[in-house]
Amino acid sequence: MLDDHSRLARAVHQPALVRLHRALSRLPSVLTVMNTGAHPDDEMNGILAAMRFAYGMRIVVACSTRGEGGQNALGPERGGALGALRTAEMEEAARRIDADVAWLGHGPDDPVHDFGFSKNGDATLRRWGEQRMIERLVQAYRQYRPDIVIPTFLDVPGQHGHHRAMTRAAETALALAADPAAFPEHAERGLTSWQVSKFYLPAWSGAGYAYDDELPPPPATLSIQVIGGDPVTGLAYKQLGEWSRAAHASQGMGVWRDNPTDQWSLHLKLQAGASPDHERDVRDHLPANLRDLAGTLGLAEAASAALRYAQEHIDAAIAAFPDRRAISETLGHAARLIEEAQTGMDRSARDLLGHRLDRKLREIDAAIFEANANTARAVLYGVGHPGARVELDVAVDAPSLANLKVVPRLPDGIEATEVSRESGRVRYAITIPETASYTGQYPATFDPMGGNGPAGLRILGEIHGRTATIDLDPEVPLTIGPQQSLSLDPAVVIVRTDAPASGIRVQTLGAEPTNWQMPQGWTIRRQDNDWMIDPPREINPGVSTLTPILDGRPASTIRTIAYPHIRPTAFIAPAELKVLALDVALPKGARIGYVGGGSDNVGTHMRHLGLDVTDLTEADLKAGSLSEFTTIVVGIFAFGLRRDLQAATGRLHRFVEESGHLVTLYHRPTDGWDPDRTPPRRLAIGSPSLRWRVTDPSAPVTVLEPDSPLLTSPNKIESSDWQGWDKERGLYFAADYDPAYEELLSLNDPGENPLKGSLISARIGRGRHTHVALVLHHQLDKLVPGAFRLLANLVQPV
Repeated sequence: MLDDHSRLARAVHQPALVRLHRALSRLPSVLTVMNTGAHPDDEMNGILAAMRFAYGMRIVVACSTRGEGGQNALGPERGGALGALRTAEMEEAARRIDADVAWLGHGPDDPVHDFGFSKNGDATLRRWGEQRMIERLVQAYRQYRPDIVIPTFLDVPGQHGHHRAMTRAAETALALAADPAAFPEHAERGLTSWQVSKFYLPAWSGAGYAYDDELPPPPATLSIQVIGGDPVTGLAYKQLGEWSRAAHASQGMGVWRDNPTDQWSLHLKLQAGASPDHERDVRDHLPANLRDLAGTLGLAEAASAALRYAQEHIDAAIAAFPDRRAISETLGHAARLIEEAQTGMDRSARDLLGHRLDRKLREIDAAIFEANANTARAVLYGVGHPGARVELDVAVDAPSLANLKVVPRLPDGIEATEVSRESGRVRYAITIPETASYTGQYPATFDPMGGNGPAGLRILGEIHGRTATIDLDPEVPLTIGPQQSLSLDPAVVIVRTDAPASGIRVQTLGAEPTNWQMPQGWTIRRQDNDWMIDPPREINPGVSTLTPILDGRPASTIRTIAYPHIRPTAFIAPAELKVLALDVALPKGARIGYVGGGSDNVGTHMRHLGLDVTDLTEADLKAGSLSEFTTIVVGIFAFGLRRDLQAATGRLHRFVEESGHLVTLYHRPTDGWDPDRTPPRRLAIGSPSLRWRVTDPSAPVTVLEPDSPLLTSPNKIESSDWQGWDKERGLYFAADYDPAYEELLSLNDPGENPLKGSLISARIGRGRHTHVALVLHHQLDKLVPGAFRLLANLVQPV
C-alpha cells in the first residue's frame, strides 16, 4: 500500500489533463508495431515514443529474457532477484511511453533466460531451444497482431549472441505465424494465424562501447523524421525515449541529449505480398486509421460509412481538447458508429478487422472515462497468503457515469464479498483459500491500460447511450506468498577443512523454524535464542545446504525490492544456510579497507573468510588515515557510483606509493574511469567490451607468472581453482597499460586470440596496484572455492 506522500506524488506527476491528452493520442491510428529484443533495456525507446505519441500507434515490446544474468549498478540483487527488479524496470519504462510488454522468457528457471553474455547466436538458440523461442514469438504475433515488427539489433558477428538469436527468431516466426498449420495448439487459447505486413531492420550499426558489428548495416529504405516533438512535455521524442530508458536504472540507462533530431533510418527487409521498396512513410500500404479500414474490399457500404463517420468524430474529439464534455459526447458518437459497423459486418470482415475495432473501442472507453472521472483508485489492505483475508477499497468519482458498476477481477477459486458501500466508494473482503498457489514472480505481460496482476477491477458506467468499460489495477498488486518470512543471519558460512568450526551460531529473523533439513552427519541445537549448527568432525570440501522447515514446508524469505524509480515488487527466495568447506589460508597481517558501490558483495565475502575488513566512508576517503590499512579494495563500478571515491584518487595514489596495496575490481569505461588519472599508472579498459571479455566460464587459464606472490601466497593457485566457475571468466579487460603492469594470466574464448588483461599488477613506489577484470564477485556469490582462495591472495599486504 502506498503511503500518503507517495500517493500524492503519483497524482501530481500524472495530472488529469495529461492523462486525457495521452488517452486521446491513442485514437488516430489502428496500427500496431512490435519491437523485439533480448533484455529489458534493448527496446528502441525513442522511435517507439514517436510512433506512439506522434502517430498514435499501439506499441508492443517483445522481450525474451528478464535480464537476470546481467549486472546491477544499484544494489545487491543478482540472479532471480535481479530479474524481478529488471521486470519492474521494464514495466516502468513501458508505462512512460504507453507500451505493452510481451515477455517470452519467465525467469531463471525457464529455458529462455539470461544466462550471461554470449558471442554466438547459434549457441544461444541451442541453449534456449530454437523451436521453443520461435513458438513463443509466433504466439506473441498472433496475440498482439502487429502490422510492423522491428528488431532492435542486427544478426551480425560482433553483436551479443542473445540479440542475434532474437532477431533471427523474430524473422523465422513471421511465416509460421501466418500458417494455420503451424502450432495448432494456439487455437485452444483463442489465437488464430496472423500475417505481419512489414519486417524492418535498423539501418544503423549496433556498434558502441559494448558491441562491434563486423558487417555494415543494410541500406536505408525509409527515413522517419518527426518535426515538432511531443506536445505535452515539449521534449523531442528521443528525449522522451531517454526518460523511458532512465527506468532501467540498474543498467545505468537514460542520458540527457541537447537538441536531438527525431530521425531514424529503417531497412524494409520483408513485406507481405510484395517486394520491399523505398517508402515515404512507415504507414505506406497499411490501413492507418478507421477511414482506411472503411475502404476494405467487400465491406458493406453501411459499415464502411459508419467507420468513416467514426473517424470524423475521433478527429473532432481530439480537436476539442481540453473540453471534456465535447470530447466525451463526440467519442460516444464514434463508439456507437464503430459498434454499428461491427453489427453490419459478415464473418470474413469481422475476422479481418475485429481486433482493430475492439481495440479502438477499448481506447475510446479509456478516453471517455478520463474525460468524466475525477478519481479512480483501488487500494489493497492486508498481506496475501493462503488462508488470508484481505480487503480491497475502491474509490470512483465519476458522476457523469450512470449505473456505475465495480466488478472485481480475481484468480479462480478466490472470492470477493462486498462489505460496505457509500457514494463513490465500495469495499470488498477477499478470501484466499488455503489451497491457493503463490503468485508468479515474473508476470507474462504488461498492459499500460490495466488488467495486470492476479487481481484488479473492471469499472462499467453508462454514458451517451452505451456502456463504457475500463480496467483498473490496484495501487500495489495482490501478491499471494508464504504466510511467514524467515531469514538467516548469517546465510553463508565458510569453514576451513583443516580446522572446521566446532559450532556455527545462526540467528533466525522473522518466523521460527519448527525443524531443519540437513545433510547426514550434521547436528543442530538451540542455544539461548539462537541455533548452533555442528558440522561433521571430518567435513568434505564443497557446499552443504541446511534448510529451515516452517509449517511442514521449506521456509522462504520474502523481501520487497524497492527503489524510487519502480513500483515495489515482492521477491520470494528459499531460506537456506550455505556452508562452504574450503582449504584456504589467509594473508598474515592484512587490514583491508573496502570501498563498495553497492553493486557487489565482496566486502561481505571477505568477512565470511575471516578477514579484517572496514567499509570506508566518505569521511574516511576524504580525511581518514588510510595508512592503517594494508590493502584497499575498490568494488565494481565504484568509481562511477561514488563521487567521494573519484575525489580521493590522489590519496589512493599516495597510499600505493607509501606501501599500500590497491586492488580495483572491474569497471566499465563509462564508470568514471579515466585511464590516465583513476589508476596510479595508465590503464585503459578495452572497448567495445565484446572484444575484451571471455564468456566461456570453463575457458582454459594460462598462468604467465607462476612465481607471482598473488598466485602463490598464501594459497598456491592451481588448475582446480579455475574449475566450477559460473557464467563467464571476466569482462572489461585492461587493453592498454603502463609497462609497469605485469600480466599474470592469459585466457580466451574458443577460436579467439589470447587476452592478457584479466589480472595485472604493478609495483609502484613501495606499494602495489592490482587490477582484476575477472568476474570474481559473481564467483564469490556462487561460492566457487577457487574464487575465495584467489581473493585471499589478492588482498595480501605488500
